Amino acid sequence: MTRLAVFDCDGTLADGQANICLAMALAFGDAGLAEPDPRDVRRIVGLSLPQAVAMLVPDSDAALHDAVAEGYKRHFRAMRTDGRLAEEPLFPGIADALAALLDDGWTLGVATGKSDRGLALLLDHHGLTRHFTTLQTADRHPSKPHPAMLYAAMAQAGALPDRTVMIGDTGFDMAMAVAAGTQAVGVSWGYHDRDTLIVAGAHRMCDDAATLPALLDMP
Repeated sequence: MTRLAVFDCDGTLADGQANICLAMALAFGDAGLAEPDPRDVRRIVGLSLPQAVAMLVPDSDAALHDAVAEGYKRHFRAMRTDGRLAEEPLFPGIADALAALLDDGWTLGVATGKSDRGLALLLDHHGLTRHFTTLQTADRHPSKPHPAMLYAAMAQAGALPDRTVMIGDTGFDMAMAVAAGTQAVGVSWGYHDRDTLIVAGAHRMCDDAATLPALLDMP
């Protein structure tokens, strides 16, 4: 029976906070808004863009949220083209943990607030594309914590909720797992603190990627 491990991307697999914070600051500037605190930006990583912007400027209207979201995408594309895009390194131990899970027979997936293109570029850069059977992004689903990404991942992989684990660094990931009826494993190296993850529904916490395969042990 299929065992499915679904990973968040930013804050779980790779550290993209430098690019996210810069693109958001530039988009806010275009809209005449004060530059957001990077700590606040890290708190909304994982949400789809309009929802993320709405959390950063909750007193503004949907039109402004959409304009800032479009500005963010425009600046991110420009940063990629002109060489300003910083390296988005994998977190320590992630590559080995993914390889170990595959060797143990797990099916792997991603559920992320990134776009299809952004996720594809990151996975290709790190040589991870072939590791994953199912890739679910903000381009085709409602924002986390809506469970649509996990439902689609399970359907594509042929996995049941009780054989599926969501691994992520934010409360949005944990709440999504709870809503989908899967296991929820929080990682402490990302953008939300462990108390936030536990309150949101994390069944277990992982502090070191090297321990992840053993933590996910499932017959």
